Amino acid sequence: MDPGAQLLVLARDLGARLAAEGLVLTTAESCTAGGVSYAVTQVPGSSAWFDRGFVVYSNEAKQRMLGVAQAYLRDYGAVSEPVARAMALGALAQSHAHAAVAVTGIAGPEGGSPEKPVGTVCFAWALRRDPALPPWARTATRRFDGDRAAVRTQSIAEAMAGLIDCLRSGCLGTG
Repeated sequence: MDPGAQLLVLARDLGARLAAEGLVLTTAESCTAGGVSYAVTQVPGSSAWFDRGFVVYSNEAKQRMLGVAQAYLRDYGAVSEPVARAMALGALAQSHAHAAVAVTGIAGPEGGSPEKPVGTVCFAWALRRDPALPPWARTATRRFDGDRAAVRTQSIAEAMAGLIDCLRSGCLGTG
């Protein structure tokens, strides 16, 4: 399947699941630079279940817009699960959404290291069904092959597929 068609299929599935549960999505994106937001808003009617997207490419943007602690950036690096989690929780806090997906990674061609090679991408998915309870979050790290465009496309797909999986399996809990 063509990558663009695959993203549209995922976006439609995600939108249907969010709408069925009465949930609204926000995104916090670094290496995908708004790609998840773009993909989900390709779906007609997405305004019913998509609130906003945060493109936080720089560390300063992650801190100012989403409240990511400088200590996380210093201690773990921008491409880390703790930073992805903080991004997702920050996006929930700064929006009217119930669900958030965050993506931060190294799309390349430069920027990799032996510990975090090009293609390393960290994700977080968070959900707050009840505003009286703290949100629940799950994180993951993936490594993708290919050039910059391929890494970004695979990251966008994984961001949506991960949230679909969480909504389907209930892994994001009820709190």
